[in-house]
Amino acid sequence: MDKRRMCPNCRAFITTGDKVCPYCNQQVGPRSIDVRQPAAILGLIPHAYFTTVLILLINTALYAATVWYGRSIGSFDGALQAFGAKDGPDIYGMHQWWRLVTAGFLHGGILHIAMNSWVLFDLGAQVEQVYGTPRFLAIYFAGTVGGFYCSLLVNPDVPSIGASAGITGLIGAMIAFGVTNRSSMGQAIRQFYVRWVIYILAIGFIGGFGIDNWAHVGGLAAGFALGYVAGEPVHSSREREGMWRVIATVCVLITIYCFWLMYMHFPTADELR
Repeated sequence: MDKRRMCPNCRAFITTGDKVCPYCNQQVGPRSIDVRQPAAILGLIPHAYFTTVLILLINTALYAATVWYGRSIGSFDGALQAFGAKDGPDIYGMHQWWRLVTAGFLHGGILHIAMNSWVLFDLGAQVEQVYGTPRFLAIYFAGTVGGFYCSLLVNPDVPSIGASAGITGLIGAMIAFGVTNRSSMGQAIRQFYVRWVIYILAIGFIGGFGIDNWAHVGGLAAGFALGYVAGEPVHSSREREGMWRVIATVCVLITIYCFWLMYMHFPTADELR
């Protein structure tokens, strides 16, 4: 069970055993449970990780499907193309804009999905604790679309895939939180995630790793912009929270629709050869 929670006063990470926040000395009550959340698969998945784990399961299932289909047609690249990789000719020529969403759930190898899953598992729960589930979903969606749109503008002829666009969107949102939060905790969070960005972009610009750094840049910018204007649930009104639930629902529905379009445009094996 995840023992981390967030102080309702200063938003610092504390434990469920703390009765007084060690950062702001504010008395805190017992951790509240959101009854609207699913039962986290009968307790097998901690509530803090539920949304993140669902995304990871989708990514894993799609990776398994692309590997199986790639072997059946003799081309893993062809399988990625069929399942919705970002590809300029298809997007511009055939108006398949849904690829800007589906590309964010595909991966090119074991190391690729393992690294992205590790980062997302660690980062996702933190972002969801800070911004809440609706904002988390909207930020991840914006980071994915913004990242692959930036990649499309700069490298339209280079196919691209991966959850890292959405992940850098989450990082951008955490940097935005550090910018808007004037406390020492906000400064520490900002500095921590800025270092992450430096490492990610440095590795990408070195070259030789097949990394789409422009997807990272676009995802980071989109996540920062949305995180900056989103605010935090603790300082929000009921009406504003209702708005974010609607936005998150729209993002989820658009994602489902994009995968339906991928299915409707799925090529035959002969078309891929």
